[in-house]
Amino acid sequence: MSKAVSMTGVERFFNKNEIIVSKTDLKGHITYANKTFLDIAGYAEREVMGMPHSLIRHPHMPRCVFQLLWDTIQVKKEIFAYVVNRAKHGDHYWVLAHVTPSLDAQGQIDGYHSNRRVPDKRILAEKIIPLYKTLLDEEERHANRKEGMKSATALLLNLLQKKGVGYDEFVFSL
Repeated sequence: MSKAVSMTGVERFFNKNEIIVSKTDLKGHITYANKTFLDIAGYAEREVMGMPHSLIRHPHMPRCVFQLLWDTIQVKKEIFAYVVNRAKHGDHYWVLAHVTPSLDAQGQIDGYHSNRRVPDKRILAEKIIPLYKTLLDEEERHANRKEGMKSATALLLNLLQKKGVGYDEFVFSL
């Protein structure tokens, strides 16, 4: 598993014509990572195969958004989400992720597939980063991590309900 890595504050970028691709098993362990994934995350293939996808989880990414993501894909639905990831040595990079369950011949989930594209920087700066800071602050306001995530999830779901949209619709309305 990854050891503690200090965040550098340095943002990494990839070309708008590139797509980051990864696949995981049912428990979120990496079974495939393309060259773009490896390059931007700063890992060799041997370092990521079989590792939890959370290897690239950035500490400034609200846990409640990941919970929403997992809840969605585990019921055989796709989701789009803005995500900040952590590179091997503490840099970070933003993506617009499209995560889908992979199904076997019997229609059962046998893994997950994610394509990530370059996000719109204006949307990040004006909408996503402030929202994620609010959600993260709510998570961290609680001494109990589960209670913090539950409270931030309620905050996020309340925002979506007020707007009358699901998370995907919210992402695409920005």
